[in-house]
Amino acid sequence: MKQLLKLFGSIIIIFISNACGKLDTKQDALKNQILPMRERAEVRNKLLKDRFTSVLPEIMKRNKLDMWVIIAREYNEDPVIRTMLPATWLNARRRTVLVIFDPGNSMPLETYAIARYDVGEVFKKSWDPEKQPNQYRALADLIIDKNPDKIGINKSQYFAQADGLTAVENELFLKSLPNKYKNRVVSAEKVAIGWLETRSDMEMELYPNICNIAHKIIKEGFSSNVIEPGVTTTDDLVWWFRERIRDLNLVTWFHPSVDIQRNDNNKFDFLSSFSKSKPDNVILPGDLLHVDFGITYLGLNTDTQQHAYVLMPNESKTPDYLVTALKTGNRLQDILTDQFKVGRTGNEMLKSSIKQAKDEGIKPQIYTHPIGYYGHGSGPTIGMWDKQNGVPVNGDYPLFANTAYSIELNAKIFIDEWEKEVAIMLEEDAFFDGKVCEYIDPRQTEMIEIDWDK
Repeated sequence: MKQLLKLFGSIIIIFISNACGKLDTKQDALKNQILPMRERAEVRNKLLKDRFTSVLPEIMKRNKLDMWVIIAREYNEDPVIRTMLPATWLNARRRTVLVIFDPGNSMPLETYAIARYDVGEVFKKSWDPEKQPNQYRALADLIIDKNPDKIGINKSQYFAQADGLTAVENELFLKSLPNKYKNRVVSAEKVAIGWLETRSDMEMELYPNICNIAHKIIKEGFSSNVIEPGVTTTDDLVWWFRERIRDLNLVTWFHPSVDIQRNDNNKFDFLSSFSKSKPDNVILPGDLLHVDFGITYLGLNTDTQQHAYVLMPNESKTPDYLVTALKTGNRLQDILTDQFKVGRTGNEMLKSSIKQAKDEGIKPQIYTHPIGYYGHGSGPTIGMWDKQNGVPVNGDYPLFANTAYSIELNAKIFIDEWEKEVAIMLEEDAFFDGKVCEYIDPRQTEMIEIDWDK
Protein backbone atom coordinates (compact mmCIF):
# COMPACT_ATOMS: atom_id res chain seq x y z
CA MET A 1 0.00 0.00 0.00
CA LYS A 2 2.79 2.46 0.87
CA GLN A 3 4.47 1.78 -2.47
CA LEU A 4 1.18 2.36 -4.26
CA LEU A 5 0.64 5.70 -2.50
CA LYS A 6 4.20 6.74 -3.28
CA LEU A 7 3.72 5.87 -6.94
CA PHE A 8 0.41 7.76 -7.04
CA GLY A 9 2.09 10.85 -5.53
CA SER A 10 4.86 10.68 -8.13
CA ILE A 11 2.31 10.54 -10.94
CA ILE A 12 0.56 13.63 -9.58
CA ILE A 13 3.83 15.57 -9.38
CA ILE A 14 4.77 14.60 -12.93
CA PHE A 15 1.31 15.56 -14.20
CA ILE A 16 1.43 19.00 -12.60
CA SER A 17 4.96 19.59 -13.88
CA ASN A 18 4.03 18.63 -17.45
CA ALA A 19 0.75 20.55 -17.40
CA CYS A 20 2.04 23.77 -15.95
CA GLY A 21 5.64 23.98 -17.08
CA LYS A 22 8.28 25.14 -14.61
CA LEU A 23 6.00 25.56 -11.63
CA ASP A 24 7.77 27.45 -8.84
CA THR A 25 6.52 26.23 -5.47
CA LYS A 26 8.57 28.74 -3.46
CA GLN A 27 6.19 31.65 -3.89
CA ASP A 28 5.78 32.65 -0.25
CA ALA A 29 5.92 36.44 -0.58
CA LEU A 30 2.25 36.61 -1.46
CA LYS A 31 1.32 34.57 1.59
CA ASN A 32 2.77 37.32 3.76
CA GLN A 33 -0.01 39.63 2.51
CA ILE A 34 -2.68 37.27 3.83
CA LEU A 35 -3.71 37.05 7.48
CA PRO A 36 -3.98 33.79 9.45
CA MET A 37 -7.54 32.60 9.99
CA ARG A 38 -7.77 33.79 13.62
CA GLU A 39 -6.65 37.31 12.71
CA ARG A 40 -9.05 37.38 9.77
CA ALA A 41 -11.92 36.63 12.13
CA GLU A 42 -10.89 39.52 14.38
CA VAL A 43 -10.76 41.89 11.40
CA ARG A 44 -14.10 40.77 10.03
CA ASN A 45 -15.80 41.23 13.40
CA LYS A 46 -14.36 44.75 13.70
CA LEU A 47 -15.57 45.58 10.20
CA LEU A 48 -19.06 44.33 11.00
CA LYS A 49 -19.30 46.18 14.30
CA ASP A 50 -18.14 49.40 12.66
CA ARG A 51 -20.75 49.20 9.88
CA PHE A 52 -23.59 49.42 12.40
CA THR A 53 -22.42 52.90 13.33
CA SER A 54 -20.79 54.13 10.10
CA VAL A 55 -23.05 52.69 7.37
CA LEU A 56 -26.45 51.40 8.43
CA PRO A 57 -27.90 54.39 10.38
CA GLU A 58 -27.72 56.67 7.34
CA ILE A 59 -29.24 54.03 5.05
CA MET A 60 -32.20 53.45 7.38
CA LYS A 61 -32.78 57.20 7.73
CA ARG A 62 -32.49 57.68 3.96
CA ASN A 63 -35.28 55.16 3.45
CA LYS A 64 -37.35 56.18 6.50
CA LEU A 65 -37.31 52.70 7.98
CA ASP A 66 -37.19 52.48 11.75
CA MET A 67 -37.22 48.69 12.19
CA TRP A 68 -35.61 45.96 10.10
CA VAL A 69 -36.42 42.32 10.84
CA ILE A 70 -34.20 39.63 9.28
CA ILE A 71 -35.14 35.97 9.66
CA ALA A 72 -33.42 32.84 8.37
CA ARG A 73 -32.97 29.19 9.18
CA GLU A 74 -29.77 27.20 9.28
CA TYR A 75 -28.44 26.33 5.77
CA ASN A 76 -31.17 28.45 4.19
CA GLU A 77 -29.57 31.80 4.91
CA ASP A 78 -30.98 35.10 3.82
CA PRO A 79 -28.25 36.77 1.66
CA VAL A 80 -28.31 39.73 4.04
CA ILE A 81 -28.10 37.73 7.26
CA ARG A 82 -24.99 36.00 5.92
CA THR A 83 -23.25 39.37 5.94
CA MET A 84 -24.30 40.10 9.53
CA LEU A 85 -23.13 36.91 11.21
CA PRO A 86 -19.91 36.93 13.25
CA ALA A 87 -16.85 35.44 11.58
CA THR A 88 -17.06 32.20 13.55
CA TRP A 89 -20.65 31.60 12.54
CA LEU A 90 -20.43 29.92 9.15
CA ASN A 91 -24.22 29.62 9.01
CA ALA A 92 -27.32 30.72 10.86
CA ARG A 93 -28.25 28.52 13.85
CA ARG A 94 -31.68 26.90 14.02
CA ARG A 95 -33.92 29.89 13.35
CA THR A 96 -31.92 33.14 13.62
CA VAL A 97 -33.96 36.32 14.05
CA LEU A 98 -32.20 39.69 14.03
CA VAL A 99 -33.92 42.98 14.75
CA ILE A 100 -32.47 46.44 14.11
CA PHE A 101 -34.35 49.41 15.52
CA ASP A 102 -33.73 53.11 15.00
CA PRO A 103 -35.07 54.98 18.05
CA GLY A 104 -34.60 58.34 16.31
CA ASN A 105 -33.22 61.61 17.68
CA SER A 106 -29.72 60.61 16.44
CA MET A 107 -29.60 57.81 19.01
CA PRO A 108 -27.53 54.70 18.17
CA LEU A 109 -29.24 51.79 16.47
CA GLU A 110 -30.57 49.12 18.82
CA THR A 111 -29.73 45.56 17.75
CA TYR A 112 -31.45 42.46 19.10
CA ALA A 113 -31.24 38.71 18.56
CA ILE A 114 -34.43 36.77 19.22
CA ALA A 115 -32.25 33.79 19.99
CA ARG A 116 -30.96 31.73 22.91
CA TYR A 117 -27.61 33.54 22.79
CA ASP A 118 -25.89 36.65 21.53
CA VAL A 119 -25.16 36.71 17.80
CA GLY A 120 -21.60 38.00 17.90
CA GLU A 121 -20.79 41.35 19.49
CA VAL A 122 -23.52 43.25 17.67
CA PHE A 123 -26.81 41.46 18.40
CA LYS A 124 -27.67 40.87 22.04
CA LYS A 125 -29.85 38.01 23.24
CA SER A 126 -33.42 39.22 23.67
CA TRP A 127 -35.37 36.03 24.18
CA ASP A 128 -35.86 33.89 27.27
CA PRO A 129 -37.45 30.60 26.12
CA GLU A 130 -38.25 29.71 29.72
CA LYS A 131 -40.56 32.73 30.00
CA GLN A 132 -41.82 32.73 26.41
CA PRO A 133 -41.37 29.39 24.60
CA ASN A 134 -42.65 30.73 21.27
CA GLN A 135 -39.86 32.50 19.37
CA TYR A 136 -42.24 34.41 17.11
CA ARG A 137 -44.32 35.51 20.07
CA ALA A 138 -41.12 36.88 21.62
CA LEU A 139 -40.43 38.77 18.39
CA ALA A 140 -43.96 40.21 18.42
CA ASP A 141 -43.52 41.31 22.02
CA LEU A 142 -40.36 43.23 21.08
CA ILE A 143 -42.15 44.89 18.16
CA ILE A 144 -45.05 45.93 20.40
CA ASP A 145 -42.60 47.34 22.92
CA LYS A 146 -40.71 49.41 20.30
CA ASN A 147 -43.87 50.38 18.36
CA PRO A 148 -42.15 51.10 14.99
CA ASP A 149 -43.85 53.07 12.23
CA LYS A 150 -42.45 50.78 9.52
CA ILE A 151 -41.26 47.19 9.85
CA GLY A 152 -39.00 46.17 6.97
CA ILE A 153 -38.67 42.58 5.82
CA ASN A 154 -36.49 41.21 3.02
CA LYS A 155 -38.88 40.82 0.11
CA SER A 156 -38.05 41.99 -3.41
CA GLN A 157 -39.30 41.05 -6.85
CA TYR A 158 -36.21 42.13 -8.79
CA PHE A 159 -33.22 42.22 -6.42
CA ALA A 160 -32.48 38.64 -5.41
CA GLN A 161 -30.19 39.47 -2.50
CA ALA A 162 -32.95 41.60 -0.94
CA ASP A 163 -35.48 38.75 -1.21
CA GLY A 164 -34.23 36.44 1.53
CA LEU A 165 -37.35 35.92 3.65
CA THR A 166 -38.82 32.53 2.81
CA ALA A 167 -42.55 31.97 2.30
CA VAL A 168 -43.00 29.94 5.48
CA GLU A 169 -41.11 32.41 7.67
CA ASN A 170 -43.11 35.29 6.20
CA GLU A 171 -46.35 33.45 6.98
CA LEU A 172 -45.30 32.69 10.56
CA PHE A 173 -44.10 36.26 11.09
CA LEU A 174 -47.34 37.88 9.91
CA LYS A 175 -49.42 35.39 11.86
CA SER A 176 -47.62 36.35 15.07
CA LEU A 177 -48.24 40.09 14.70
CA PRO A 178 -51.23 41.92 16.19
CA ASN A 179 -53.47 43.32 13.43
CA LYS A 180 -52.46 46.94 14.06
CA TYR A 181 -48.86 46.12 13.08
CA LYS A 182 -49.53 44.05 9.98
CA ASN A 183 -50.17 47.10 7.80
CA ARG A 184 -46.84 48.57 8.95
CA VAL A 185 -44.89 45.74 7.32
CA VAL A 186 -43.06 46.93 4.18
CA SER A 187 -40.31 45.73 1.89
CA ALA A 188 -36.83 46.55 3.14
CA GLU A 189 -35.51 46.25 -0.41
CA LYS A 190 -33.71 49.60 -0.57
CA VAL A 191 -32.25 49.23 2.91
CA ALA A 192 -30.97 45.75 2.06
CA ILE A 193 -29.43 47.02 -1.19
CA GLY A 194 -27.89 49.98 0.61
CA TRP A 195 -26.40 47.72 3.28
CA LEU A 196 -24.92 45.37 0.70
CA GLU A 197 -23.62 47.97 -1.74
CA THR A 198 -22.16 50.57 0.64
CA ARG A 199 -18.52 50.23 1.62
CA SER A 200 -17.25 51.65 4.90
CA ASP A 201 -14.06 53.68 5.33
CA MET A 202 -12.57 50.80 7.29
CA GLU A 203 -13.35 48.33 4.48
CA MET A 204 -11.79 50.63 1.92
CA GLU A 205 -8.54 50.62 3.89
CA LEU A 206 -8.40 46.85 3.27
CA TYR A 207 -9.91 46.48 -0.20
CA PRO A 208 -6.79 47.67 -2.12
CA ASN A 209 -4.75 44.84 -0.60
CA ILE A 210 -7.45 42.31 -1.52
CA CYS A 211 -7.49 43.47 -5.15
CA ASN A 212 -3.70 43.54 -5.20
CA ILE A 213 -3.57 39.90 -4.10
CA ALA A 214 -5.89 38.94 -6.96
CA HIS A 215 -3.74 40.87 -9.46
CA LYS A 216 -0.58 39.16 -8.23
CA ILE A 217 -2.11 35.70 -8.55
CA ILE A 218 -3.02 36.49 -12.16
CA LYS A 219 0.56 37.55 -12.89
CA GLU A 220 1.88 34.37 -11.29
CA GLY A 221 -0.35 32.29 -13.55
CA PHE A 222 0.49 34.33 -16.62
CA SER A 223 4.19 33.52 -16.44
CA SER A 224 6.75 31.04 -17.74
CA ASN A 225 6.80 29.50 -14.24
CA VAL A 226 3.37 28.08 -14.96
CA ILE A 227 2.93 28.12 -18.75
CA GLU A 228 5.01 26.03 -21.14
CA PRO A 229 3.89 26.86 -24.69
CA GLY A 230 3.01 23.77 -26.67
CA VAL A 231 2.31 21.79 -23.48
CA THR A 232 0.12 23.77 -21.07
CA THR A 233 -3.58 24.00 -21.91
CA THR A 234 -6.02 26.70 -20.86
CA ASP A 235 -7.73 24.13 -18.64
CA ASP A 236 -4.41 23.34 -16.94
CA LEU A 237 -4.05 27.03 -16.20
CA VAL A 238 -7.59 27.30 -14.86
CA TRP A 239 -6.92 24.50 -12.38
CA TRP A 240 -3.58 26.03 -11.46
CA PHE A 241 -5.48 29.17 -10.44
CA ARG A 242 -7.88 27.06 -8.35
CA GLU A 243 -5.00 25.26 -6.63
CA ARG A 244 -3.09 28.50 -6.03
CA ILE A 245 -6.14 30.07 -4.38
CA ARG A 246 -6.39 27.11 -2.02
CA ASP A 247 -2.64 27.16 -1.39
CA LEU A 248 -3.04 30.72 -0.13
CA ASN A 249 -5.92 29.68 2.17
CA LEU A 250 -8.36 31.71 0.10
CA VAL A 251 -11.53 30.79 -1.76
CA THR A 252 -13.07 31.88 -5.04
CA TRP A 253 -16.71 32.71 -5.68
CA PHE A 254 -16.66 31.39 -9.26
CA HIS A 255 -14.66 28.97 -11.37
CA PRO A 256 -12.01 30.94 -13.36
CA SER A 257 -11.86 30.82 -17.13
CA VAL A 258 -8.94 31.19 -19.52
CA ASP A 259 -9.33 31.56 -23.27
CA ILE A 260 -7.22 32.28 -26.34
CA GLN A 261 -7.44 34.60 -29.32
CA ARG A 262 -4.82 34.03 -32.01
CA ASN A 263 -3.93 34.57 -35.63
CA ASP A 264 -6.24 31.93 -37.14
CA ASN A 265 -9.60 31.69 -38.87
CA ASN A 266 -11.67 31.45 -35.69
CA LYS A 267 -14.01 34.33 -34.92
CA PHE A 268 -14.44 35.69 -31.40
CA ASP A 269 -17.31 33.97 -29.55
CA PHE A 270 -18.35 35.80 -26.36
CA LEU A 271 -20.25 32.91 -24.76
CA SER A 272 -17.51 30.39 -25.50
CA SER A 273 -14.97 32.64 -23.80
CA PHE A 274 -16.70 32.32 -20.44
CA SER A 275 -18.77 29.17 -20.48
CA LYS A 276 -16.89 26.26 -21.99
CA SER A 277 -14.08 24.11 -20.63
CA LYS A 278 -11.25 23.79 -23.12
CA PRO A 279 -9.06 20.88 -21.98
CA ASP A 280 -7.42 20.49 -25.41
CA ASN A 281 -6.77 24.18 -26.03
CA VAL A 282 -2.95 24.22 -25.92
CA ILE A 283 -1.29 27.58 -25.36
CA LEU A 284 1.12 28.53 -28.18
CA PRO A 285 3.56 31.36 -28.94
CA GLY A 286 1.74 34.36 -30.40
CA ASP A 287 -1.43 33.74 -28.34
CA LEU A 288 -3.43 36.53 -26.73
CA LEU A 289 -4.62 35.07 -23.43
CA HIS A 290 -7.55 36.25 -21.33
CA VAL A 291 -8.49 35.31 -17.76
CA ASP A 292 -11.62 35.92 -15.69
CA PHE A 293 -10.72 35.46 -12.03
CA GLY A 294 -11.88 36.38 -8.53
CA ILE A 295 -11.20 35.72 -4.86
CA THR A 296 -13.06 36.16 -1.58
CA TYR A 297 -11.10 37.48 1.40
CA LEU A 298 -12.21 39.22 4.60
CA GLY A 299 -15.80 39.00 3.38
CA LEU A 300 -15.12 41.03 0.22
CA ASN A 301 -14.85 39.87 -3.37
CA THR A 302 -12.79 40.69 -6.43
CA ASP A 303 -13.60 40.18 -10.11
CA THR A 304 -10.83 40.73 -12.63
CA GLN A 305 -10.23 40.16 -16.33
CA GLN A 306 -6.82 40.77 -17.82
CA HIS A 307 -4.79 39.85 -20.90
CA ALA A 308 -1.36 38.36 -21.52
CA TYR A 309 0.65 37.78 -24.67
CA VAL A 310 2.91 34.78 -25.30
CA LEU A 311 6.01 36.07 -27.08
CA MET A 312 7.02 34.46 -30.36
CA PRO A 313 10.60 33.12 -30.69
CA ASN A 314 11.70 36.24 -32.58
CA GLU A 315 9.89 38.75 -30.34
CA SER A 316 11.09 40.76 -27.37
CA LYS A 317 7.86 42.66 -26.75
CA THR A 318 4.15 42.60 -27.49
CA PRO A 319 3.29 43.63 -31.08
CA ASP A 320 2.24 47.26 -31.41
CA TYR A 321 -1.20 46.35 -32.77
CA LEU A 322 -2.05 44.52 -29.53
CA VAL A 323 -0.60 47.33 -27.41
CA THR A 324 -2.87 49.74 -29.27
CA ALA A 325 -5.84 47.41 -28.82
CA LEU A 326 -5.31 47.34 -25.04
CA LYS A 327 -5.18 51.14 -25.00
CA THR A 328 -8.53 51.19 -26.77
CA GLY A 329 -9.95 48.98 -24.03
CA ASN A 330 -8.53 51.35 -21.41
CA ARG A 331 -10.15 54.27 -23.19
CA LEU A 332 -13.53 52.55 -23.02
CA GLN A 333 -12.99 52.10 -19.28
CA ASP A 334 -12.32 55.83 -18.95
CA ILE A 335 -15.45 56.72 -20.89
CA LEU A 336 -17.56 54.66 -18.50
CA THR A 337 -15.98 55.73 -15.20
CA ASP A 338 -16.27 59.40 -16.25
CA GLN A 339 -20.04 58.90 -16.30
CA PHE A 340 -20.28 58.16 -12.57
CA LYS A 341 -22.37 60.80 -10.80
CA VAL A 342 -24.58 60.44 -7.74
CA GLY A 343 -28.21 59.89 -8.71
CA ARG A 344 -27.56 58.71 -12.27
CA THR A 345 -29.03 55.33 -13.08
CA GLY A 346 -27.18 52.38 -14.55
CA ASN A 347 -29.16 52.73 -17.77
CA GLU A 348 -28.30 56.42 -18.09
CA MET A 349 -24.59 55.70 -17.69
CA LEU A 350 -24.79 52.80 -20.13
CA LYS A 351 -26.51 54.88 -22.82
CA SER A 352 -24.11 57.81 -22.49
CA SER A 353 -21.03 55.58 -22.46
CA ILE A 354 -22.02 53.60 -25.54
CA LYS A 355 -22.85 56.76 -27.47
CA GLN A 356 -19.54 58.43 -26.61
CA ALA A 357 -17.55 55.28 -27.38
CA LYS A 358 -19.16 54.91 -30.80
CA ASP A 359 -18.59 58.60 -31.49
CA GLU A 360 -14.89 57.96 -30.84
CA GLY A 361 -14.86 55.00 -33.23
CA ILE A 362 -14.84 52.30 -30.53
CA LYS A 363 -17.01 49.19 -30.82
CA PRO A 364 -18.20 48.78 -27.19
CA GLN A 365 -19.98 46.20 -25.08
CA ILE A 366 -20.55 47.13 -21.41
CA TYR A 367 -21.75 44.83 -18.62
CA THR A 368 -20.64 46.38 -15.33
CA HIS A 369 -21.98 45.36 -11.93
CA PRO A 370 -21.69 46.24 -8.21
CA ILE A 371 -19.24 44.23 -6.11
CA GLY A 372 -18.49 43.88 -2.41
CA TYR A 373 -20.11 41.32 -0.12
CA TYR A 374 -21.09 39.47 -3.31
CA GLY A 375 -19.22 39.22 -6.58
CA HIS A 376 -22.35 40.14 -8.50
CA GLY A 377 -23.67 42.56 -5.92
CA SER A 378 -26.79 44.63 -5.44
CA GLY A 379 -27.11 48.14 -6.81
CA PRO A 380 -27.29 49.66 -10.29
CA THR A 381 -26.65 47.26 -13.15
CA ILE A 382 -24.78 49.06 -15.94
CA GLY A 383 -25.61 46.92 -18.95
CA MET A 384 -25.52 43.18 -19.52
CA TRP A 385 -23.69 41.53 -22.38
CA ASP A 386 -27.05 40.71 -24.03
CA LYS A 387 -28.84 43.93 -22.94
CA GLN A 388 -26.94 46.85 -24.41
CA ASN A 389 -30.02 49.06 -24.69
CA GLY A 390 -30.69 49.04 -20.96
CA VAL A 391 -31.67 46.67 -18.16
CA PRO A 392 -35.24 46.98 -16.83
CA VAL A 393 -35.61 47.87 -13.11
CA ASN A 394 -32.10 46.91 -11.95
CA GLY A 395 -30.61 49.28 -14.49
CA ASP A 396 -32.93 52.05 -13.29
CA TYR A 397 -31.52 51.93 -9.76
CA PRO A 398 -29.59 55.14 -8.94
CA LEU A 399 -25.92 55.50 -8.10
CA PHE A 400 -24.95 56.26 -4.49
CA ALA A 401 -21.65 57.34 -3.03
CA ASN A 402 -19.25 54.92 -1.33
CA THR A 403 -20.09 51.99 -3.58
CA ALA A 404 -17.84 49.59 -5.50
CA TYR A 405 -18.12 48.19 -9.03
CA SER A 406 -16.48 45.74 -11.36
CA ILE A 407 -15.88 47.84 -14.46
CA GLU A 408 -16.55 45.00 -16.89
CA LEU A 409 -16.63 45.55 -20.65
CA ASN A 410 -14.96 44.79 -23.95
CA ALA A 411 -13.84 46.72 -27.00
CA LYS A 412 -13.63 44.92 -30.33
CA ILE A 413 -10.79 45.97 -32.59
CA PHE A 414 -10.00 44.80 -36.12
CA ILE A 415 -6.39 43.62 -36.34
CA ASP A 416 -5.09 43.95 -39.90
CA GLU A 417 -2.18 41.60 -39.24
CA TRP A 418 -4.60 38.86 -38.17
CA GLU A 419 -7.28 39.85 -40.69
CA LYS A 420 -9.95 39.63 -38.01
CA GLU A 421 -11.51 41.26 -34.99
CA VAL A 422 -10.25 40.68 -31.45
CA ALA A 423 -11.99 41.56 -28.21
CA ILE A 424 -10.11 43.29 -25.41
CA MET A 425 -12.09 42.02 -22.43
CA LEU A 426 -11.30 43.94 -19.27
CA GLU A 427 -12.65 43.93 -15.75
CA GLU A 428 -11.24 45.88 -12.83
CA ASP A 429 -12.70 46.70 -9.42
CA ALA A 430 -13.31 50.38 -8.71
CA PHE A 431 -14.69 52.57 -5.92
CA PHE A 432 -17.01 55.56 -6.32
CA ASP A 433 -16.64 58.02 -3.44
CA GLY A 434 -19.42 60.31 -4.66
CA LYS A 435 -17.11 62.46 -6.76
CA VAL A 436 -14.83 60.20 -8.80
CA CYS A 437 -14.69 56.53 -9.68
CA GLU A 438 -11.15 55.20 -9.25
CA TYR A 439 -9.64 51.73 -9.42
CA ILE A 440 -9.13 50.13 -6.02
CA ASP A 441 -5.78 48.71 -7.14
CA PRO A 442 -4.15 50.01 -10.35
CA ARG A 443 -5.78 48.51 -13.45
CA GLN A 444 -3.99 46.76 -16.29
CA THR A 445 -2.59 49.29 -18.76
CA GLU A 446 0.28 47.18 -20.12
CA MET A 447 0.14 43.71 -21.58
CA ILE A 448 1.43 40.93 -19.33
CA GLU A 449 4.21 39.31 -21.37
CA ILE A 450 5.02 35.63 -21.12
CA ASP A 451 8.66 35.14 -22.10
CA TRP A 452 9.88 31.58 -22.14
CA ASP A 453 13.02 29.64 -22.91
CA LYS A 454 12.89 29.29 -26.68
